[in-house]
Amino acid sequence: MDLQEFKTKVLPAKQKLYRMALFLLQNKEEAEDILQDVFLKLWSNKHKLHAYASIEAFAMSITKNLCLDKIKSRKHKHVVDVVGMEIDSAEANPYQRYELTDQVNKVHELVKLLPEQQRLILHLRDVEGYGYEEIEQVTGVNVNAIRVALSRARKSVRDGLLKMENYAL
Repeated sequence: MDLQEFKTKVLPAKQKLYRMALFLLQNKEEAEDILQDVFLKLWSNKHKLHAYASIEAFAMSITKNLCLDKIKSRKHKHVVDVVGMEIDSAEANPYQRYELTDQVNKVHELVKLLPEQQRLILHLRDVEGYGYEEIEQVTGVNVNAIRVALSRARKSVRDGLLKMENYAL
């Protein structure tokens, strides 16, 4: 594929790719960076693009995957409200802060043990706050399967936390 063919077959999808990246990341600068990365990957693999039935669909797939990688790599500083107070709350005494921090760490460890799809869906729903339809667009999994995976992920984390707590007693 030469430059002219690349311009006619790949560049027209630019706005769709940007809108998808912006939708997933909710950040204009990050979406623009992802778009540059997508075009760089496509250009560096231009000799392989003829193998794909739809270059646009392939580009959308790359965009989605890069966005998900970006979302995963973000440092999440969400404070978990376990018993009605934030970990950094001035009302909490040091013992309560320690207990809450310990519980949050246990939840993080349990989430790491989940299967990839459940972990992704749990993250998108409970951390990022995406709706079921948005998660469907990101993952390509239908809404009913998302609900099942989310329910199983939550149950697995809840059961693991209860098991850890009961073991400590």
